[in-house]
Amino acid sequence: MALATASTIPPNPAAAEAEPANAVAPPRRAGTTGSLARRMMLIAAGWISFLLLAGGLGLDHTVTGIVTRNFDEQLEYMLTGMLGSVEVGPDGEVFFIRPMADQRFLEPNSGLYWQIRAKGHEDYPSRSLWDRSLDVPVDHFDATTHVYDSDQFAGEPLRVMERSIILPGSKARWMFTVAASRKDLNDQIKMIRSILVYSFVALGFGLLLMAGMQTWYGLFPLRHVRRAIQKLRTTSASRVTEPLPNEVAPLVDELNALLAHTERQAEEARTHAGNLAHALKTPLTVVMNAATAQAPDLADTVIREAAVMRRQVDHHLARARAVGRRAVGQSRAEVWASLEAVLRAVERLYEHTRFDLDGNRDVAVAMEKQDLEEMLGNLIENAAKYGGGSVFVTVDAVRDARLCEIWIEDDGMGIPEEERIRIFDRGARLDTGKPGTGLGLAIVRDVVEIYGGAVELDESEDLGGLLVKLKLPRADWQDGIS
Repeated sequence: MALATASTIPPNPAAAEAEPANAVAPPRRAGTTGSLARRMMLIAAGWISFLLLAGGLGLDHTVTGIVTRNFDEQLEYMLTGMLGSVEVGPDGEVFFIRPMADQRFLEPNSGLYWQIRAKGHEDYPSRSLWDRSLDVPVDHFDATTHVYDSDQFAGEPLRVMERSIILPGSKARWMFTVAASRKDLNDQIKMIRSILVYSFVALGFGLLLMAGMQTWYGLFPLRHVRRAIQKLRTTSASRVTEPLPNEVAPLVDELNALLAHTERQAEEARTHAGNLAHALKTPLTVVMNAATAQAPDLADTVIREAAVMRRQVDHHLARARAVGRRAVGQSRAEVWASLEAVLRAVERLYEHTRFDLDGNRDVAVAMEKQDLEEMLGNLIENAAKYGGGSVFVTVDAVRDARLCEIWIEDDGMGIPEEERIRIFDRGARLDTGKPGTGLGLAIVRDVVEIYGGAVELDESEDLGGLLVKLKLPRADWQDGIS
């Protein structure tokens, strides 16, 4: 206690004096995992960027390929025209029987050229080549059209198409070549790419704007939830009743269920406090009257009334413990192991009573082991106390997917049907000749109801005495729905 007291002294006495005595520390804000809107926008931005980049590259490859193929088809058309217009003269050299139709072949450095070359023969170039020639090797034979890019002319990249052929009347392998400047082709590709870039950038900004609006509009109902919760805190409202989207409704349902659970616990706490105050009021009054009157039996009165108050406190503490354990979370207790532990303890008190145990050894219930053993101890001890010498306990007597039913039977006088409800009241006893407080069954009923179970009294068909049916929620069924 000294350490605990010392640890509460603030390091700065002056600061402690400056603080008001009833100052309440502001509530700590719960930790966050980041903004939902930021997450959604990052995912949208990443996915949009990936799709636009992949789509843009694919579209660029496709469109530039189409433009290049169209350019190559024009060269191939010219090359085919050359092959159809050439012949071999008497001197073994080639010549055109009709000139090429495109006027650019006649203009020097026009950007469109042709040339015919063979080993051992002079080159036959177009006038557009002027004093230049296409550097085309003739040491190979291209039976099909071959196209490639070339930088052999400084400052003028070329697209070159060539094909080898043996002309009638000649044994030489003639290499027919058509070349065109890539300037027009490159300009077209550049223009297409600039259009694609501007279009995809505008599309990207539009999609991001749409994603931002969608995020803002989609998360807007959460603001309604926040305002509704604030309304709960600042007004007398007890539930969130505003209409909300389907995705948010389960969250609100759980919140309302939590509020109902909290209200129920608060009401139970108020009821416990009122019951305890009422139960302690009479013994305290008796003690005060005896002390005021200086009664000669004051000591005996204090002892007797203190015992009554202690029993009442024990009863309400048992209820409070059960409520607290239930609020902690899912609990689990093995019924057979708890029964064996209780029977070992009760057998020492009632050595002449026969105890029989039968039923399902593997069943578990959704409650704390201490509460289960306290209930079983009360019921089995009552059966041994008021029975005729035999107690029979059956575990899982009636198969139910949700409840485990424990039967506790004795061979005593039993309880009349009209008294079976009143016997659960605090302090109610039918046999006042035997020691007891009358709180055992009341504690059992209260704890069972806290855990969502039930307890019933009936007549035992086998032993003829009292039959207590204890119904408790199964732990495996609770696990299946959690």
